[in-house]
Amino acid sequence: SPSRPPLQFHSAPPMTAAIWITGADGFIGRHLVDQLLRGGVAAVGALGFQDASLPPAPTLAATTWQVGEINHQLLSDLADKTGAPTVVYHLAGGGSVGASIADPWFDFRCTVLSSAAIADWLRLHAPQARMIQISSAAVYGAGHSGRIAENAATAPYSPYGAHKLVAEALCQSAHVNYALDTVVVRPFSVFGPGLRKQLLWDICTRLAAGCDALHLGGTGDERRDWFHVEDLCRLLIHIGNATVTEERIFNGGTGIALTVREIARQLTVAWGRGDMPLHFSGQSRPGDPFSLVADTERLGTQGFSSQRDVGEAMTAFVSWFRSL
Repeated sequence: SPSRPPLQFHSAPPMTAAIWITGADGFIGRHLVDQLLRGGVAAVGALGFQDASLPPAPTLAATTWQVGEINHQLLSDLADKTGAPTVVYHLAGGGSVGASIADPWFDFRCTVLSSAAIADWLRLHAPQARMIQISSAAVYGAGHSGRIAENAATAPYSPYGAHKLVAEALCQSAHVNYALDTVVVRPFSVFGPGLRKQLLWDICTRLAAGCDALHLGGTGDERRDWFHVEDLCRLLIHIGNATVTEERIFNGGTGIALTVREIARQLTVAWGRGDMPLHFSGQSRPGDPFSLVADTERLGTQGFSSQRDVGEAMTAFVSWFRSL
């Protein structure tokens, strides 16, 4: 809208010093490490826990890894190996709404305490570094029907969203009180090869098992903004390279709403079972808002847009799943 302040970042020289990624062995982290290394970044430090349930990630062999729960000592140990970072991508934290409802204290520790530890360590040891906090569209909560702008009201609908919002507040406080260079990115429904949970994985698992019909929760009319992981990583690197002044919260999405029913049908078509019946229980999962679709104006005015077509990317996801 005309009253919204314009985005205040512009292109800057590429990053050349050490870059840290927490949660580097996760779904998004592996893609981000790969894009950074392919882009010529020489020094990448990785923090967090390695996932023994996943195949080893070849690109992680090119990183300096520090294993453990994120705290001052772990960060200092990594700094001894790589030097102080110029950018920290904080991807570690709670991973799903359902897990946060099952164990809210664990989700709080993973998301909030890790964010506090990083911000405080940077304050003391690398005050010029940029901290990019990966939050979630879950902070917006329920009650939204159209595209959601970054300045929309936040009313988290789950412990997962509430903890992400607390972590955002910690970043804002560090910026206001200590002039720490903190930026928040709120991804919407991120997907792509390597995602082994949530709706797409669940549907493909059932199709691979030879089901005759898909029985899913909800109404099927829930609206989501599907953002490919490669586009999210492009966005993160873009923000890592940018000069940021006033606006410090950015949506990560396409601005395109697709219903769960439409996504399920795309997957069955890509699988070769486009005639498969779809049934919905009518009961939504606890903590799931009806509509989460990004307003992308803040990034679009600066020339950033998603490059991956959702339909083609869904077909590629099916191909990746079948290759496992």
